Amino acid sequence: MEITGVSAVTVDVPLADLDEHLGIGPYVTNHGKLRSMERVLVRVDTDEGLSGWGEMRVFLSPEATESIIEDGVGPMIEGQSPFEIERLRRQVFVEYTNVDMFFAAVETACWDIVGKALDRPVYELLGGWTAPTQGTQQHRQSVDGDSTAPIEVPVAFCLGILSPEESRVKAREAHEAGFTVLKTKAGRDWRQDVERIRAMHDEVDGQLEFRLDPNQGWTLDQAVRVGAMLEDAGIYLQYMEQPIRVDAHRSLARLRQRLRQPIAPNEDTYISHNLQSLVEAGAMDVGVIDLTPAGGISGIRQQAAILEDAGVPFTHHCAFDLGIRTAAILHAFTGIPGFSLPPDSTYYGWEADIIERPFEVSNGCLPAPDGPGLGVSIDMAAIEEYRIT
Repeated sequence: MEITGVSAVTVDVPLADLDEHLGIGPYVTNHGKLRSMERVLVRVDTDEGLSGWGEMRVFLSPEATESIIEDGVGPMIEGQSPFEIERLRRQVFVEYTNVDMFFAAVETACWDIVGKALDRPVYELLGGWTAPTQGTQQHRQSVDGDSTAPIEVPVAFCLGILSPEESRVKAREAHEAGFTVLKTKAGRDWRQDVERIRAMHDEVDGQLEFRLDPNQGWTLDQAVRVGAMLEDAGIYLQYMEQPIRVDAHRSLARLRQRLRQPIAPNEDTYISHNLQSLVEAGAMDVGVIDLTPAGGISGIRQQAAILEDAGVPFTHHCAFDLGIRTAAILHAFTGIPGFSLPPDSTYYGWEADIIERPFEVSNGCLPAPDGPGLGVSIDMAAIEEYRIT
């Protein structure tokens, strides 16, 4: 089997409004406000009629992202076998720049092809179900070995920056929908960040755990104040995600020494060699990793091995993922050893999806697909509806 072509198309799908059940738009962060999100969908074709799909966010512009994938990465791998994923990943190399993020969606599509060719789900190709059992419905087997029910993966509800009172409403909504963890953006006003967490904690009587993510938006002293004030209020976060700027590993280590709030680098993990540096500096309690900057499922497996060997718990980041990348994350989470905390997700917050059978969020969980490859079928009519021309 040989790869015959790589193509990309960009869609722009709106977010459900805040006043809708589990709606999250507009989604406000330290860097801007989102009412919709552009996603690049990547298809890899083969000479045996099998195609695989991947997904990534837009970088710089849809045209630039599509061009790098189609005109840059595609020609590097055409004529080669999609089964040789690790060799392809190491082959896609350009001096002076990191092309892993652009190869990631192509790599995911190759996993999809291999799974379809072998009639097995990607999680089995990764070694089988390894997800933690606590809080997770187990994958059940019938007498003849056929699966009868998919595993349900608990996910963290993600929320943009709102007022304390608006945050109360969404925290109660998330709790009533069965979520046990809520991640909220932060960083514009550290004092209000504290007030929002206190308001949400009070609204649900402490029944939610919280992740606080300012996207590098605090200085070291502000991060200390936030963590200490929450401690004084008896609120202990699941973690503070990338509270200060990247490449400040010694400062992260000092912050970790001063607070009892767990520290979780995210953007710092986008450069793979940083993981070892963070471990050696004692700068992380939790790792928040992402398969796109890692170069795909193979890359995230490599990062997971580093963190697991270091005894650092880790989870997966969310980048407003539609059904294709959501499926890839669920396969990675359940097939790669070491993931121990619910991955972030905004899947419930889309108005629509581009797969034929969108995932159903139930009791704060997403079902890991168990069909061949990624286990999702693409709705071409939906792609045309949301396509950017």
